[in-house]
Amino acid sequence: MMEIFFETKDVFQLKDMEKIAPKEKGITAMSVKEVLQSLVDDGMVDCERIGTSNYYWAFPSKALHARKRKLEALESQLSEGNQKHANLQKSIEKAKIGRHETEERTMLTKELSSLRDQREQLKAEVEKYRECDPQVVEEIRQANILAKEAANRWTDNIFAIKSWAKRKFGFEENKIDKNFGIPEDFDYID
Repeated sequence: MMEIFFETKDVFQLKDMEKIAPKEKGITAMSVKEVLQSLVDDGMVDCERIGTSNYYWAFPSKALHARKRKLEALESQLSEGNQKHANLQKSIEKAKIGRHETEERTMLTKELSSLRDQREQLKAEVEKYRECDPQVVEEIRQANILAKEAANRWTDNIFAIKSWAKRKFGFEENKIDKNFGIPEDFDYID
């Protein structure tokens, strides 16, 4: 369809394209509108509404300019990438200066590695004894206090609903407990 625009260098309406495209390029008449709309959406064909009609056009020069802009953008990205690569190579070379493999350096790297391993072992050992940590024990106590308060609050809510149901519907307390699965020893937590 783009060839139709480039060869004729003319402006068309949709009905013109629906007549020309099947004859010249073998595009099915039913899909001309969809193809044209997708070309407009991709920015390859221009569309303008004048009055009640839509006019479509695409000139070879626009496509050429679009390709040139794309090429310039890609060349710019390439040059930026090359510049970054060169900078990284320079920093690698700079970092290598003074890092010659000597006996002392090898010994220090082995010592560093062993110290890191030892640190990990100590972290694991501290994690094993974490539950005896006074701060952790205090956090657990605080969490227990909050849980107990929440349980007692819900217990209070259940007693309030039981009392309301007894007053409103005249149910006996043991029937309410049985129907809702409330145990006989249900009470506040001390």
